[in-house]
Amino acid sequence: MVENSTGARALALREKILSGAARAGRNAADIRLVGVTKTRTIEEMLEVASLIDAIGENRVQEALTKKEQWPSDVKIEWRMIGHLQSNKVRRAVTVFDALDSLDSVGLVRAVERAASEAGHVVPVLIEVNTSGETTRTGAAPGDFPGLIDCVMESPHLNLQGLMTIGPLTDDEAQVRNAFARLREMASDARLRTGLPLPVLSMGMSLDFEWAILEGSTMVRIGTAMFGPR
Repeated sequence: MVENSTGARALALREKILSGAARAGRNAADIRLVGVTKTRTIEEMLEVASLIDAIGENRVQEALTKKEQWPSDVKIEWRMIGHLQSNKVRRAVTVFDALDSLDSVGLVRAVERAASEAGHVVPVLIEVNTSGETTRTGAAPGDFPGLIDCVMESPHLNLQGLMTIGPLTDDEAQVRNAFARLREMASDARLRTGLPLPVLSMGMSLDFEWAILEGSTMVRIGTAMFGPR
């Protein structure tokens, strides 16, 4: 494999996940690698399909176009990781295997309606803005209890866990505090609801190793795998 190829970078990421898990006293098998494939070609995606656990797309139409070109013999999970607009919900429910960015009661209700109409249960994550940055998407932490209650009242949604985006800084303590906050919110929610909530989706190209130390079970990597756009 060419040293600086996409596949080689994916393998290097796997090694970093292994190392980070060992440092945290965790099992690397418990940490899933999601390839963030916004604007990436089918050829780039296929190069790493066997090295990642899921594809993460930001836009419904782009994911649909790619899935129509995707080889039927290459099986992989497709997850919606970008902000989901209400007018895209019906399409998203049929395109994706999981929706990771539910961040409002209105969106939860729209997804529930669409899932009911489609006749299947959709795995979902609640996205929380743990950094407080206005440039970050996600529900405010104060809105989280009401949001989780709304999801629990939705029979066609299967709540798997939480998602967040770390603050835009290289300050390790600040980034880790945001990730720790999501971990603590998930722990409190498990006690309150009895749900297992096994998924903590946090950590991207610049901060995934810190996220692993704070308990991430799903890292979302784009640039560090595919190179700059």
